[in-house]
Amino acid sequence: MAGPFAGVASAGRNGELRPGGGYGPLVPIADERDGVVRLHLPKGFKYRSFNPAGEAFTDGSTTPGRHDGMAAFRGPRGNAILVRNHEVNGPVGAFGDPAKAYDPAAGGGTATLEVTRYGRVVKSGPSLNGTQMNCSGGPMPWGAWVTCEETVNGPDVGNDFTGQDNTRLKQKHGYIFEVPVDGRPSGPIRSAGRFAHESAAFDPLTGAIYLTEDNFAFPSGFYRYLPPKNPLKAGRILDGGKLQMLAVRDQPGKDLSAGQPAGASYRVTWVDIDDPDPAFTGTPSNDTAIQAVGKQGRDKGAAIFSRLEGAIHHHGTVYFVSTQGGATASGDTPPSGFGKGRGQVWAYESWSGRLKLVYESPGAVTLDLPDNVTTSPRGTLVLCEDGNGDNYLRGLTRRGEIFDFSRLVPVAGDSGAEFAGSTFGPGGHTLYVNVQSSQGLSFAIWGPWQRGGF
Repeated sequence: MAGPFAGVASAGRNGELRPGGGYGPLVPIADERDGVVRLHLPKGFKYRSFNPAGEAFTDGSTTPGRHDGMAAFRGPRGNAILVRNHEVNGPVGAFGDPAKAYDPAAGGGTATLEVTRYGRVVKSGPSLNGTQMNCSGGPMPWGAWVTCEETVNGPDVGNDFTGQDNTRLKQKHGYIFEVPVDGRPSGPIRSAGRFAHESAAFDPLTGAIYLTEDNFAFPSGFYRYLPPKNPLKAGRILDGGKLQMLAVRDQPGKDLSAGQPAGASYRVTWVDIDDPDPAFTGTPSNDTAIQAVGKQGRDKGAAIFSRLEGAIHHHGTVYFVSTQGGATASGDTPPSGFGKGRGQVWAYESWSGRLKLVYESPGAVTLDLPDNVTTSPRGTLVLCEDGNGDNYLRGLTRRGEIFDFSRLVPVAGDSGAEFAGSTFGPGGHTLYVNVQSSQGLSFAIWGPWQRGGF
């Protein structure tokens, strides 16, 4: 496989960890904020946690939990402006000012913070409230964060897996929203689809917004939204465009969720979604509603993936993660939900029209259910794990080396706590990352980056 990550095609072929690129053994490191050990990191690295759930923002409102996807933008005096998701489900009421909420009954949304390179909060507060299940998203080069609702809840569909009462919701959910770093967010971009959105990545070459779908129990798809005007010229993402779904050329319905040969590469095409924002009548079940958009694409031959989560654009390529993609390795237990592997990393080259397998986990010990993804200043992928046991931040270098960078100390009372939202701040001095948990919080990590792959 030519180009970036060319060496990755053979990595892990025999189930081995390909060494190199790392920073040495992980050791317990005390949090600079209060001395509690929350992370294991290589020697020489330090971190500070900030803005935990329940703490007051600087505007006086309360920080919600379940910190998730996040991006960093250049701020004043060398600080970073972070726009961070909160993946809160259910009709639990909006955080912040309910009068500004898209749906005053919904508890998810985004917070915007100005933070120093060492994790000290200068300013913080809600930036979008009244949305739901804001999982990940993506940074836009004109200075905005696209946040994605990983749900189709609303008063027009049946209750989801939590059993909470959807009739209490005031608006339909399942959309993407644009959150400017400066200014007020607008409403949902309905033409970009109503489905279990996860991430968004902008391609400046084509003006397309690439979207991932994390449909836990069912097949997922890889989409692109073509706005009516290039967002770089419009200064924002306009509604009223076209939604399409990726298909493998000459192989309709290709199942890419299963194990793939090393270096797999496919020529792709795109099928139109005729009704990206379906109007539901008769209150269909949530399972029916959450498949309505994807089914349109699959009926036209779109490819099948397992749980597409993080996505990032880097030098003409969109890297995206299939959390449960691949084959079940010997000795591993298949995860629940759709997909029986421990994770795949894919690359879509918009300039060549090719989809390439970058990496497929050879087993849970090496890589266990990758979720959010970003790139380091050197082009190494940073993978946040979402496994059932120990969760790591792992690096995947362009030479195919995979290494451990941080281990999360288990969160008491929350076995599902996981890393999320990794993003390097301006200049690459600091890696900001979240812990998605009911007791969520954010970290700033700094140290001798030049020593290893990041």
